Amino acid sequence: MALVGSYVALSKPLVAAFPVFLLAWLRFGIGGLAMWQWLQKPATEPQLSARTRRLLFLESFLGNFLFSICMLFGVSMTTAVSAGVVMSSIPAVVAVLSWLFLKERIGKRTALGIACAAAGIGLFSMQKDGSTVYAGAVGWLGLGQQFWGNLLVFAAVVCEASYVVIGKRLTEGLGPKRISAIINLWGFVLVTPLGLWTARSFDFSSIRVSLWGLLIFYALAASVWTVWLWMTGLRTVPAARAGVFTVMLPISAAAIGVLFMGETLTPVQMLAFGIALLGLVLATLPGRSS
Repeated sequence: MALVGSYVALSKPLVAAFPVFLLAWLRFGIGGLAMWQWLQKPATEPQLSARTRRLLFLESFLGNFLFSICMLFGVSMTTAVSAGVVMSSIPAVVAVLSWLFLKERIGKRTALGIACAAAGIGLFSMQKDGSTVYAGAVGWLGLGQQFWGNLLVFAAVVCEASYVVIGKRLTEGLGPKRISAIINLWGFVLVTPLGLWTARSFDFSSIRVSLWGLLIFYALAASVWTVWLWMTGLRTVPAARAGVFTVMLPISAAAIGVLFMGETLTPVQMLAFGIALLGLVLATLPGRSS
């Protein structure tokens, strides 16, 4: 999650230079080239069942494809403050889904950690841009545009939480490398029509060499390193506890902004990060020996 926050912050120049769907298509393509050997089935791995195949497709469809669409369109229709507050619910939604579908018991300390994580990131988000430019805009069915934007962002939250829960189920029978390669391949297949459509009119000669280097880092981090690390961790960490680690995404993104992009943090934002990190500590401290 810390690495995710890092590449999110560093990828701002890429989003400004490439259309979103073209950027996603290139990301999955580069990731696929890096992981093509991981697609081979190990001798010790059983044949993929129909259920596992469906879960692999859902993992990519929800966590890669639908998450990106809901997030991009949702953020474009609401304010940064509202989107940030809605996104702070990820640990809680992960906990609920893991309880419903994985039958995981959520201990008191994990629940308190989830609450601290949500409170900290929510407080941090409220210190960002407070523009109300979308507040009066009318959207579909006569409801406000900001309402639909927040709803789409929450749909992205559910997609991300589903990614965690489905990933936990997949790690019970597949290795992290194989999962990473297969869901990246599905992501490439799903976004290829949109990627080719945007590539037709794009001037690739306008991209500087430094941006191509940043694109390679972004693709390897987003499609290879972070997915492999996350799936490896999920093999032994309960999904509800893993959800608390999503607090590292905004924290590391903010750290990159401060260290390399000249941004500053207010005292309230630093307090918010302290609360979020306290939640992480509460959720991960070893319990009493029986």
